[in-house]
Amino acid sequence: SSSLSLISAPSRRYRLISTLHLHSSYNHPLLRQWQSQRCLLEKSQFIFPLFITEEKDVLHPISALPDNYHIGVNRLVEYLKPLVAKGLRSVLLFGVPAEHTCKDGKGTSADDASGPVIQAVQVLRKSFPQLYVICDVCLCAYTSHGHCGIMNHEMRLDNDASVERLTQVALSYAQAGCHMVAPSDMMDGRIGSMKQALLAQKRDDVALMSYAAKFASVFYGPFRSACSTSLKGNRKDYQLPPASEGLAKQALIRDSNEGADVIMVKPGMPYLDIVRLAREVVSQPISVYQVSGEYAMIYHAAANGGLDLQQAVLESMICMRRAGADMIITYFTPKLLDWLDHLPSE
Repeated sequence: SSSLSLISAPSRRYRLISTLHLHSSYNHPLLRQWQSQRCLLEKSQFIFPLFITEEKDVLHPISALPDNYHIGVNRLVEYLKPLVAKGLRSVLLFGVPAEHTCKDGKGTSADDASGPVIQAVQVLRKSFPQLYVICDVCLCAYTSHGHCGIMNHEMRLDNDASVERLTQVALSYAQAGCHMVAPSDMMDGRIGSMKQALLAQKRDDVALMSYAAKFASVFYGPFRSACSTSLKGNRKDYQLPPASEGLAKQALIRDSNEGADVIMVKPGMPYLDIVRLAREVVSQPISVYQVSGEYAMIYHAAANGGLDLQQAVLESMICMRRAGADMIITYFTPKLLDWLDHLPSE
């Protein structure tokens, strides 16, 4: 303490000046932009999830996901036309069976040629040739038990039977004309199976986006309501434990090695450390899914005056980009198409 008391005022100032100073690196709007080059937002980075219903003439608001809709194929073009004009480049399709649809243990209706997904793919490819169409591949919306695969008589997951069925669904979507299939089921080995099947059918033009690090998360709640999934039990036996970085790393590397063209992390904001991990351990582009619960938190916080919606959404996007995301799946895509045209200058 006595030595500290002997330090003169000029010496203290000198010591302060000699430490790392950062303000000069970002005290001008252009400097701040230069410091953020790796996190710039472009319209092409955003993928818009769509819920396609069997009721062909429906355009109905989803109460659990405000400003999002159940869309019938006959309303799809009118709904998307203004968004495509604003710069929408990619959509991710989820089928929503009608209440009267017969669900069974194998998800038979998942790849019905007259079902919502295949019908939507054909409409979109014809109406919007430049729009990149991705099909989610899963059985949960079509099974009587609500699980993502096939269960045995003991209600335990039959991984091999599930992979076989999911591969059939992926091939059906590919033959219908989608650009990319995106299996979200989390079965072991499904990426390799689908890749081999696509190549065998001469569909090497169809890309494969793996939900590689998909966690058993509470943040999926509004989505499950939107998809009318009637889950019995939970999915903790095949979706990753939220606390396990090691399993996530293994899944990322496995799906990369099995032939995935894009690797996904889901959910987004609570798992940005896994996004960074993915960036480090695989060479494929990384996508992040800002899931329904994340959307709902931001939306309702803004609706109740807790934060500014535009600033909150943009910050969340920038943070995902900073962590390593190349593309982002988000229900805020329509708003982002507007905001990115009119970002305020500093």
